[in-house]
Amino acid sequence: MPFEVPEGWVWCKIGDIADVARGGSPRPIDSYLTDDSSGVNWIKIGDAEQGGKYINSTRQRIKIEGVSRSRFVHSGDFLLTNSMSFGRPYILNVDGCIHDGWLVISPINNALYKDFFYYLLSSDYAYQQFSEQASGAVVSNLNKDKVADALIPLPSVSEQKRIVDAVEKWLSILDLIDDGQSKLYELADDAKEKVLNLAIHGKLVPQDPSDEPAINLLRRINPDFKASDNLHYEGILPSGWTLCCLEDVLDYEQPQAYIVNSTDYSDDYKTPVLTPGKSFVLGYTNELSGIYNHLPVIIFDDFTTESKYVDFPFKVKSSAMKILRARGEINLKYVAIFMSITRLVGDTHKRYWISEYSKIPIPIPPLREQGRIVLAAKHLLNQLDNLIASISDN
Repeated sequence: MPFEVPEGWVWCKIGDIADVARGGSPRPIDSYLTDDSSGVNWIKIGDAEQGGKYINSTRQRIKIEGVSRSRFVHSGDFLLTNSMSFGRPYILNVDGCIHDGWLVISPINNALYKDFFYYLLSSDYAYQQFSEQASGAVVSNLNKDKVADALIPLPSVSEQKRIVDAVEKWLSILDLIDDGQSKLYELADDAKEKVLNLAIHGKLVPQDPSDEPAINLLRRINPDFKASDNLHYEGILPSGWTLCCLEDVLDYEQPQAYIVNSTDYSDDYKTPVLTPGKSFVLGYTNELSGIYNHLPVIIFDDFTTESKYVDFPFKVKSSAMKILRARGEINLKYVAIFMSITRLVGDTHKRYWISEYSKIPIPIPPLREQGRIVLAAKHLLNQLDNLIASISDN
């Protein structure tokens, strides 16, 4: 016995309680396929839903004369994949024919409760049995004799039903937990965006009347700067804040001098190759020239308007970006917060920085308040990241 079982249970071979047979393929199969409604269902692995339990329909049919060259199966039979990703069970809800990539298991008496047998065949124990039986071949595969010889523990039918009820109860609880985790992830992402929105609207930290007004900072950058009331911006600016365009506080540089020559990346190399998109670090290069190190900067995708704050030396993959640096004393991390939630969506073949994005109005707080906002946002975002990490760990 592989392990002890409760009193009243027995060990048996699958072949003791079910017929096991292999499918067959009429060849050449293309000559047997038909669109006629009188054709017989031709059951393929692709007819099973991803992660599903049942096969409810088929996409193809074969001619009646192909049945004698195949294996006819019935609704209620179990199908088992017998090669490649072998051992995956399905319950049939249709009649039809199966090819030689399937094994069919047909219970021969009332000793098996359908759902219990399905969970048993889906278990790690059954998979391990099948793996041991299939080992040694160049391509792992199962045949009907190997499956028929597999040992299974069998309780009474009434206990099988109680086990299924318990299993499905716990599976439903696990589904609720997974669903709850997904909702928590969504809430955490929404909370992050809320934090950043509060930051750029002057609602994350209190204003200090003693702070130097932002207009003075902007005039140090450009003595000719004049605040404009014509810039469209949603919301009322706090006292001491000033509205300007992104191009008033950022200079841009083209990235051609920093493009990597080879994409033969390796984790053993030191210099990251960056993109402003979600992947951010594409890989690492050992190239020593053309490394950007006038830091910190924001890298900006000229097509998608995605951006990333960068404070370490890097190279880039393509010219489809701008490298942005703060003008004067502007806190670049504050600008990065604004840009992280400010996107333009439109023609992806259009370059946006010069034509539109640099003209977007940005609310600028006093310099000291910029620093307070950055610190407060970092603290709150770290707390949210820690919450997400704790959810993932559990």
